Amino acid sequence: MRPTPALLAHAAAALGELLGLARPADQALSAYFRRHRNLGQQDRAFVAETAFAVLRRRRSLEAAAGSAAPRDLAVAALVRVFGLSARALGEDAELAARVKAASLAELPAAVRADLPDWLWGRLVAAYGEQEAAAIAQGLLGSAPLDLRVNLEKMPREEALAQLGADAAPTPLSPAGIRLKGKPAINRHALFLAGALEVQDEGSQLLAYLVAPRRGEMVADFCAGAGGKTLALAMLMHGTGRVYAMDVSEKRLRELAPRAARAGISNVHPIVLSGEGDVRARRLAGKLDRVLVDAPCSGFGTLRRNPDLKWRHAETAIAELAAKQARILAAAARLVKPGGRLVYGTCSILPEENEAVADAFATAHPEFAPLSCSALLAAQRIALDTGERLRLWPHVHGTDGFFAAAFERA
Repeated sequence: MRPTPALLAHAAAALGELLGLARPADQALSAYFRRHRNLGQQDRAFVAETAFAVLRRRRSLEAAAGSAAPRDLAVAALVRVFGLSARALGEDAELAARVKAASLAELPAAVRADLPDWLWGRLVAAYGEQEAAAIAQGLLGSAPLDLRVNLEKMPREEALAQLGADAAPTPLSPAGIRLKGKPAINRHALFLAGALEVQDEGSQLLAYLVAPRRGEMVADFCAGAGGKTLALAMLMHGTGRVYAMDVSEKRLRELAPRAARAGISNVHPIVLSGEGDVRARRLAGKLDRVLVDAPCSGFGTLRRNPDLKWRHAETAIAELAAKQARILAAAARLVKPGGRLVYGTCSILPEENEAVADAFATAHPEFAPLSCSALLAAQRIALDTGERLRLWPHVHGTDGFFAAAFERA
């Protein structure tokens, strides 16, 4: 890979917009590509990979380059992440040589981990320095492309056969497939036929914790665009009713075409006005299963969304935890006696995870904790992380996830 001066200029320009953090990185990058339609597929891949490599390793690259300028950071990423030589970088050869020679061994641990000081401090406090370093390292790579097979359309084995040698079954989810590389799966015949959805394996496991049965009434309380909603509906074999609830009408609108493509007709979207929405209150005490995939920091998805660690301030965590507690309490009111409640996040911070689940259990003694390991074992998924589900990129190869399950007495 020997980028032309023009292509390196595009990478630096796009990176400059992403580093402004005015909006999520994927949205900013898409907007840049819309304004520069002359860039071909390979050129876009180069720009995207370079920009995201900088977002992942921003602090160590700034230290190596001795600069925070977008072009200097792009050059540093090409040298330290992708292994380009100084010779391959032409007019930037002097900077590239300096970056290559830079030693990071004496830098603060947070810089080496490419995390904000406050986030590194919280990880060390929760897990110890050695494990915090392993967690940080696991979040620096790029995430694989995971798919969920719509088992109502075809068995996983058939989908694997049609996808070919670049596809392999995920080790945990019975419906999961992991692809090599990043093919344009949304153009594949299986995707267009509704047999595949893009969904991280960890996210798929939340649906298996809920484990809805035929004919039940179920809610996905923070449904978003409906990835987990569709997984729940699949497990119900088209029977019963799945309420997809969210405060964002725009995101819920994305669910209808996805459900139609998947051949699913038992999903009922409800746009909530807030945690105490009147339509949700009408379902109080009537639902068999409720999933709360709560809004969170998203730090478990840093492989996919590395800008999040720079976008969130430390003060946001307490605000998020308070919001999560309110949402969980509101969703719990929908669960009928004997029903199941599953609380999940894609965070790695105890303040958003264990602390919220523990506080809920204390305030709601009518909800008894369930063992997530036992629930998954009942679905023939051999994964034992204790009573609560805890998934890590460096251990399980998934995004970072947490879940706690409860049963209403």
